[in-house]
Amino acid sequence: MTVPIQVTLIEHTPEPIRSLYMAYRVCYSALTPQQVLERVEDERISEEKMTAFVEERLKTGHVSPLEQVHFEFGISGVSRAFSHQFVRHRIGISFEQQSQRYVTYRGGDFPYSVPKTVEAAGMASDMEELFRQSGDLYERMVQAGVPAEDARFLLPNATSTNFKITVNFASLLHIADLRLCTRAQWEFRRVVALMRAEVMRVVPEMGRFLQPKCGELRMGYCDEDYEAWKACPIGRKRPHKQELFQLYNAYRKGELDDLDQDDFAIIESQMIEGG
Repeated sequence: MTVPIQVTLIEHTPEPIRSLYMAYRVCYSALTPQQVLERVEDERISEEKMTAFVEERLKTGHVSPLEQVHFEFGISGVSRAFSHQFVRHRIGISFEQQSQRYVTYRGGDFPYSVPKTVEAAGMASDMEELFRQSGDLYERMVQAGVPAEDARFLLPNATSTNFKITVNFASLLHIADLRLCTRAQWEFRRVVALMRAEVMRVVPEMGRFLQPKCGELRMGYCDEDYEAWKACPIGRKRPHKQELFQLYNAYRKGELDDLDQDDFAIIESQMIEGG
């Protein structure tokens, strides 16, 4: 049976903006943490001031304070193919995953995902028939006394699995950098897009920083290979690093053209038209 991907924000650091403000302010203030907290609690430092301060710090690339804010997610309906990629994110994230050793699929009926590309190729029914056969053999093995941990050797990468994770915001930013990129596999893009939506729902001031690495709030340019950038459906909205290097080298060598009278004529005409 096919199941949908679902992502739910279970819990997060209480008042994450305040937590980030406190962490950053300790770095940049002669005040003690207790003095900063006193000013926050008696509202000498407003929520608006804290948010503005945090947003400016987020632009600087100062990452370590972001590790002090965490988010907990329940993730279900994802494939084992996804999970093999997901657990490669090891820093600042903790996983608990549904076990195929201790969970037995009764009747050989296991949940799975069918990619849209398989459906578009007209091969979804062939894939599902193979899964049905695998499920039948899995059930016969279990009935014959084969442990579930050994019968699972039959199960495909498409088999669905579930996660409960805790991730700090620094790690979540890194995951979004990579997995919201259009080069990431569709399933991973979907999961991270849903994680982003959940963060946007509760802390939009932080959620909007969850972008692919080419986003204006991240690196602002693409560092994938040039052909991939040309093929990207949003590639033309951001420069490729190769173009930036070419521009820098031209500047360093004094090869950039000076503005001439024609350029100033264009500038002046635009001012007149705009005025």
